[in-house]
Amino acid sequence: MNPPIVVMGVSGSGKSTVGAALAQRLRVPFADADDFHPPANIAKMTAGEPLDDDDRHPWLEAIGEWLAARTSGGVMSCSALKRQYRDQLRLHRADVEFLHLAGSADVISRRQASRPGHFMPAALLASQFQTLEPLEDDERGVAIDVNQDIDSIIEDYLESTGSRASGRQDP
Repeated sequence: MNPPIVVMGVSGSGKSTVGAALAQRLRVPFADADDFHPPANIAKMTAGEPLDDDDRHPWLEAIGEWLAARTSGGVMSCSALKRQYRDQLRLHRADVEFLHLAGSADVISRRQASRPGHFMPAALLASQFQTLEPLEDDERGVAIDVNQDIDSIIEDYLESTGSRASGRQDP
């Protein structure tokens, strides 16, 4: 059973783009956590209001259920900004691995500026950085600098995990 991977980070870090490319490389399913938000969460974020933990709980449960169902691996893009959120996902799948797309506020805000029409307004970026709790030593995962091309990010991730996933294929 291959562990699923959560590509995490603040809005605009490239989670969906990197996650989709990583899933394609590993030949496993990909899902975007944005698709799991209930309409009330999207309305709140569109209005410029950050979500609170009560808003996130059912959303994280749905993501955790998706991860638990991935017996042959999978990649999910999900902010997973706090340790408690990642712990909630681990309740569904203890072996989940995290790829934290890390970057400075300047790099991320430039990326966000190139995404007109996304429901997460750039004004919420500061609150995302305030909320962000980087991976701790006891968590399965790695932080990779986003200030490089997608292929380099994926290669860095695969190298940091011992390239054990680089040739993974589902039957």
